[in-house]
Formats: sequence, structure tokens, C-alpha cells
Amino acid sequence: MNEYRINNISIPVADAYKQGLDQTIKSKLSQMLGNVSFSYKGLLRKSIDARRKSNVKFIVSALISTEAPINEGGSVFKYNKYKYIKNKHGEKRLNHRPLVIGSGPAGLFSAYILAIHGFSPIVLERGSCIEKRRRTVKKFWSGGDFDPYTNVQFGEGGAGTFSDGKLVTRINDPRGDFVLEKLAAAGAGNEILYEARPHIGTERLSGVIRNIREEIKKLGGTFMFDTRLVDIRIDGDRLVSVRTDTKGEIPADVMVAAIGHSARDTYEMLLSHGIPMEQKPFSMGLRIEHLQEDVNLSQWGNDAEFIDDSAEYSGSVRMDNGNAYTFCMCPGGVVVNASSEINSLVVNGMSYSGREGRNANCAWVAEVGRNCFPSSHPLAGVEIQREVEKAAFNAGGLDWSAPVQRLGNFMEGKKSSSFGRIKPSFTGNTTFCDLNDILPPFISTTLRSSLSLFSKKLPFFADPDAILTGCETRTSSPVRILRSTEYCSEGAVGIYPAGEGAGYAGGIMSAAVDGIKVAEAIVKMYNYPDE
Repeated sequence: MNEYRINNISIPVADAYKQGLDQTIKSKLSQMLGNVSFSYKGLLRKSIDARRKSNVKFIVSALISTEAPINEGGSVFKYNKYKYIKNKHGEKRLNHRPLVIGSGPAGLFSAYILAIHGFSPIVLERGSCIEKRRRTVKKFWSGGDFDPYTNVQFGEGGAGTFSDGKLVTRINDPRGDFVLEKLAAAGAGNEILYEARPHIGTERLSGVIRNIREEIKKLGGTFMFDTRLVDIRIDGDRLVSVRTDTKGEIPADVMVAAIGHSARDTYEMLLSHGIPMEQKPFSMGLRIEHLQEDVNLSQWGNDAEFIDDSAEYSGSVRMDNGNAYTFCMCPGGVVVNASSEINSLVVNGMSYSGREGRNANCAWVAEVGRNCFPSSHPLAGVEIQREVEKAAFNAGGLDWSAPVQRLGNFMEGKKSSSFGRIKPSFTGNTTFCDLNDILPPFISTTLRSSLSLFSKKLPFFADPDAILTGCETRTSSPVRILRSTEYCSEGAVGIYPAGEGAGYAGGIMSAAVDGIKVAEAIVKMYNYPDE
């Protein structure tokens, strides 16, 4: 049989709603292919074209099979599925099993690649396994004790576990297809293989992460949870061991540093050993909430009733006084306490797979360039983050309540006294304050200046009743751990910085792909470890 990809099939959403999407696609394919006999095998991609609100369409790509070949061209292409091919091992012999520090996307996929190549990695994670982690986080959100090592930032799965599980990425790397296939096979759902803006949902992510962990273990990997890296030992220019808080010293000649963007103590420790780092621009701001029905109507018009989903949006504006953009939009989601340090408050957004909440939320942030850093120190960006997070905690009343404000009052520089038509979804208590007093002046000024520009594209955005919650500071790492073209640290042989915490990724997909690249570099350099 011959398999083909048919692109750019246009399906009015009303037709798909009335007749069923698959049946409508089959009818369109019959029209496009004429007398060709084919078998419809399923979707390869689905997106929404809402440029004309009076005629919103699905734009899909479909997989078909035929007995006889058909001419390629136009929208018809021969289908070739990407297949991951293992690498040949290098010549250098490892003395010890490779360590992977962190079990976020970069760490998990790095460990998986090492495992399928027979390297039996050991994964060290400062936080708890996903089952225990979920209980700890939910207890904290309900008023329980805060755990600085197991929270929204730390623990199996990484920071993205308590999010929308967004798999959208701007990178164009075939390893991304491998990541999606692996996630789908682990329980994320086959729809992530064809949706243009795929997401998993936080409740599904837990099972996906657990399944990947168990597969790594079957391949010879080991996981050490509630085990924090506290130091490393370097002999000459080579890594020889690491020290942990619960397992003592572990010999190691290779370590993947997939530490995540909130491992500030690890940054400090590595820097003390001369591991080169540099400042990296990042962004910070607030979470903004609107009614999801307003977003749906704005994005899809009257055809919103035919779409069984919640609309997304994104926007960015460039101005003389700074750039602002939306980030990590969570349709039908909630705002969560994402703190990772005592007496410091951080917020983030989260959606479940159904995206059925009343509110939509996203990060509304402004860029923090190197010219805004207080010094030339590599960790100066961390200092900015900490100052804002401590100010947010203090403004909330020192009890983990989140400071909130209506958008209209934020623009006026006045503390709110009541909520309007939009109520906060925050997983905890809230306290009214003027968020202008918490943010650095250049951030709040940039956000206020950008509002009129955002509202031109997104009319709902400037709703004065929109809820702002502070503060969103962990959009990305403010640090980059320098590495060579072989992915090894420029400061010590055997240390391999990876993922978002190392400054080489921004989201689940790019972090996972970077973790794969780092593992491949290790495989190409080294051979099986001695037992």
C-alpha cells in the first residue's frame, strides 16, 4: 500500500459539528481525489483558521493509503514517518553510570535516551515522585505547610507538571516528533500528534510522567527522589563525584545538569566551582484573567458554539520604552501558587485537559534585558526575581495569599476594593493591593503602556474587570550555563548543562529535545559503563 499526506483540507467548523469531523474530511477527500480509491487513516494535523469570524474553519492534513500510487504535488505528499535511530557508542569508557540531575522534560528524556542505549542512568531529583508530589502540592494549596523541595517548581516532572502541559514549540527539529510519540504512548492522548497547539492537561501529565519513569527503570535506570545535589568534586578539569543531602557522595564522570530554572542554590554551587555562566534576558509581570466565554467570542465569533474547546490567544507589542507579550496562556484554567522559596510568592497558570474553567488566564509580561540587571554578576537576574517575589509575599499578608487587583485599578494606580464580573481563580486566598508597588517601575510602566496596543488585536484584553495576580517571575531562566558545541560545560569535562534551567530551552518540547541532544552527545563520546 502507498501512504500519502493530504494538506490544506478546509472544513467549516459548522459542517464538522453537524456531520462529524472525520466524515466531513472523507467527503472533502473524495472531492479532491476524484476517482482515486483510498482508505482514510486519520488526522496528521488540525488547526483553526479564524481570520474571518463569519466563516471559521478547521485546516487539516490527513493520512490516506491507496493501492496504486498517485501523483504528488500541490497538497499531496508521500508520507514518510519519522523514526528515531540509535547512535553508535563512542570509544571512551565510562567508569560509572551517568547521573541526570533533575527529572523535568530535559532530565527525563535525557535519561530515556541514555537508557535505551544501555547506559543505565541514575536520576537524582530533589523533590518527590509524582504521586507524593501531587499530594504535597494540593495540601499546600489548601493551607498546609510549604515544602521548599517539593512544590510546583521542584519534583518529578519539573515545573511544567502543574501547567497546561503545552507542547507548542517554535523549534523545528525532528526529535520533536519522537517526543510527541513517546508522550502519546505514555498516555498523553493521540490528539497531541495532530493538534496544531497540543496540550496534555495537568491531571494527565502525572500518569504520563510515571509511565516514562517506569520504562526508564525497566531499561536499567534508577531514580533517587528527595535527593538534592549539594556539591560536586572536580579533579583537575574533570568531574569525579557529586555529593547529595541524603545519599552522600556518588562517584560520577558524567552528569547531565537538567536542573530547572528555579534551582538557584545549584547555580550558586556550580558557580563557586568556576562553571562558566552568563546573564540571560528574561521576562516578568503578572497573571491576567478574563472570562473564557469572552475569549471564545473574540477569537471565533458566533462559530464558537460549534467548537468543543476553549479558545487560546497570544499577543506581543514593541514600544520605545520596552516590549511586552503574553505567555503560557491557560484556557479554562486557574492561577496557582508556584512558590519555591520560603517567604517568596510566585504565581503560574494551570489547565486540566478539559479546559472547562470559567476563566482564561495568561502571563502578561515585559522583557528584562541585561541593561536592567543591577550588576554584571551572572546571577543578577535571580536577584531581581527574588526582590519581586518577596515583595509579593509581603503584600499578600505574609500568609501565602496572592496580591490581586482589577485591571482598571492597575491602570489608575489604585488598590481595588471589590471584584467585578470576573472573580479570581487563584488556588488560595487573595488580598487587594496596588501591584504597581510590587513590580519594578520599568515593568509596570511597560505593561500599562502596552494595554491599548493589545486591545486593538484582542478587544477583551482591556476589560477593566480583568483580574491581575502577582507576580509571574519564572518565565524562563535568567542564567545560561555555557557549554561547548559538544554540549559539555566549558568549565569541567563531564558536566553537561541541559534544558530550560541551563538556558537552552523554553517549554516542555524544547527542553525535552535539548535533553535528547545532550544524551546523544554523551552516547557518541562514551561507551557502556563498567558494572
